[in-house]
Amino acid sequence: MSASSIFTRPARLAAIAPYLWMALFFLVPFVFVLKISLSQTAIAQPPYTPVFDFTEGLEAIKAAFAALSVDNFKLLFSDDLYILSYLRSLVVAVVSTSILLAIGYPIAYGMARLPRGWQSVAMMLVIVPFWTSFLIRIYAWINILQHDGLLNQILLALHLVSAPVVWLSTDSAMYLGIVYSYLPFMILPLYATLAKMDPALLEAASDLGASPARAFWLVTFPLSLPGVAAGALLCFIPIVGEFVIPDLLAGSYSLMIGQTLWLEFFTNKDWPVASAAAVVLLLLLLAPLLLYDRLQRRQLEAAR
Repeated sequence: MSASSIFTRPARLAAIAPYLWMALFFLVPFVFVLKISLSQTAIAQPPYTPVFDFTEGLEAIKAAFAALSVDNFKLLFSDDLYILSYLRSLVVAVVSTSILLAIGYPIAYGMARLPRGWQSVAMMLVIVPFWTSFLIRIYAWINILQHDGLLNQILLALHLVSAPVVWLSTDSAMYLGIVYSYLPFMILPLYATLAKMDPALLEAASDLGASPARAFWLVTFPLSLPGVAAGALLCFIPIVGEFVIPDLLAGSYSLMIGQTLWLEFFTNKDWPVASAAAVVLLLLLLAPLLLYDRLQRRQLEAAR
């Protein structure tokens, strides 16, 4: 056996491992969810029909396949509840991601311009919130924003307001919680991109007569676009399906799709409709991923 084959075989096995992982933990569960989405609700255990029983023979399996339908998907596009939930989720995700980019970019830019010794300290300060449980941090914001919470006490003490302000159960509280929770996911990709940028490029732009602002928009920002795209995807995709923050901090008058899925699964026990909503949500989230992949391919082709 040659030395090249000894080293090539482990490399091939290592390349197969991510595909096996995706097949086992993504594709197989997705097939189950897709099957449930094509079923009908039933007062039974599990709460849907048909249920495949491979011990009943081929004819029973064929009958089960024939009983599958797309009625649940038709319901999603005919009921305003689901349409508005999708639209609200997309709007909240777009607005939150825009706020995160507006806040995260200056922080990442400042971190990348710090001396090497201080960059690790700044990185640690960004990561420290992850050491505390996500739920604990959200409940801490509830205590801060409640009627007699810390925020209202400070505002009253400074005579900025004459009466406690209603913060909880509002969209403002929801956006605050989302931005606070997802800000590190925006900062870290941006910092990784900006930190690798060669300072000589800005010096060359300055020597050619570009002002600092013009050099930023013509040199720094275009080179940081991969980090912008990565941070936007890392924030946008989970925010669309966010459940905990809207449920605890926002009002119940307008639901996001994550809350709608929870209600269908655990309150209404309508697993087929909830599964159909989850499948449509996944298909919606594939669009930005495919767009990102296409942009990456174009950049690679341009670099060649």
